[in-house]
Amino acid sequence: MTDKLPRPRGGDGTGPDETPTERLLREAMNARTARITAHDLRPAAPPNRRTRRLRPVYVTAVPLFGLAAALAFGVLGFRGDTVARQDEVPPPAATLTASPSPSPSAEPTTEPSPTATPVETPSATETITDDVRTEAPLGAPAPSGTASTAPPAPSNYTFHGVKFKVPAGWRVVPPDPGDRRLCVLSPGAPKSATARDCAPYGAELAVFDEEPDIWPAMSFLDSPGGWTSQPYCPVWGNPHVPTEGEPMTSGNPVQTRDIVAGRAARKSQWQVTCNAKESFTAQMWALPDDQVFLSAIGLKPEYQTALVSILDTLDVGGHPVPALRPNQNDVSIGFEGLGVGQQVPNDGSAVTFSVTYRNTSRTGYSALVPVVAAESYAGASPVVSGTLERQDGDTWTAMDLRSTDKPARDGNGAFTLAPGQSRTVKYRLKLTGQDGAGVMPVTARVAVVPLEGPAIVVGSRTVPVRVVAK
Repeated sequence: MTDKLPRPRGGDGTGPDETPTERLLREAMNARTARITAHDLRPAAPPNRRTRRLRPVYVTAVPLFGLAAALAFGVLGFRGDTVARQDEVPPPAATLTASPSPSPSAEPTTEPSPTATPVETPSATETITDDVRTEAPLGAPAPSGTASTAPPAPSNYTFHGVKFKVPAGWRVVPPDPGDRRLCVLSPGAPKSATARDCAPYGAELAVFDEEPDIWPAMSFLDSPGGWTSQPYCPVWGNPHVPTEGEPMTSGNPVQTRDIVAGRAARKSQWQVTCNAKESFTAQMWALPDDQVFLSAIGLKPEYQTALVSILDTLDVGGHPVPALRPNQNDVSIGFEGLGVGQQVPNDGSAVTFSVTYRNTSRTGYSALVPVVAAESYAGASPVVSGTLERQDGDTWTAMDLRSTDKPARDGNGAFTLAPGQSRTVKYRLKLTGQDGAGVMPVTARVAVVPLEGPAIVVGSRTVPVRVVAK
């Protein structure tokens, strides 16, 4: 853009003289004006997040006057005839390239995009490695040579009051509302795996408020086919429904006792054959008093350590004790002198302990019969051969150590228990060399024995101990 009516030089009577300073100022203004295009005259882009307060117009003019003043200061040292002629059109950037004019904004910003106002968003993360600074896109793996991050720590999870730690790399499949089963998939499970694929790719935790009549239940632990409730061959990498030409076989389960979450736990393990080429291992743990089950059907052996870690971190304290029958939990039972995991020798030496029965209900009982017994375990062949005695005054009365299901109908040792009252009974246990090493559950129960019909258990507690061979 040029000056169409330039002022004449030399004061020839047609107009006022133009000084060199005015000439430079006019050239600067003309060059600035030449940079404005039709694109700059488009409507302002709408605000994207927040409204900026516009600065006064004079903010733009101040840098221009400062530039003109600086140029004028430089001209004072030169002769007037070195200044460009008025009738010559100066290059648009002739007086601006040496020192670009600052942006009108007080904050340094990039030039706006023709389509949208720029929004500040991170586009890269920085990685520093031994004096080498590199950049990598978000989500990309760190460059080689960086310090490796620590493996993810196990995460806590609570399911119907039962807490446990999810092993690192495993993932929980969110259950449907009201579902009593939870699937935890192993790292080797397909990405598309769901709760239906828990066998063979994960472990399933089942938590019930009462004794279930469907799988899993305590009765399944004793059955040769108790690892499942329907024909299925969960072989890793090829789970499928068996065909008529695949007669699946599994022998009697190998049963053991264990201590899980401070409770006596039962475990059954099956070796299952689908066909001549495919077989797998099925495992199931049960906490009978809490109706909590953990099963792993067909899981790879390499995940056994992580599976056991789920067991080791189980906490059933937040899960209410199921009332399997009416008045089942009317009487609470506590052990003293016999703790979970306590070592009990099999050399005939006596282990003395006491059991306290407390009526926590509103029902008064006139005749409660206490029973204490040791349940069978892998080290006993086939049943526990030790002895148990109960202290009655100054004497010790021999008791049946091998049965808790049949309280004596003669009312031997029976006592009354009003609401809020308690009664403590002292016992003495002796094991023999026939009772091999292993986890032996010791159960205390108290029951009402009617004249006819089965006894009504109103309180029960099991403490697993470790038998030590001497």
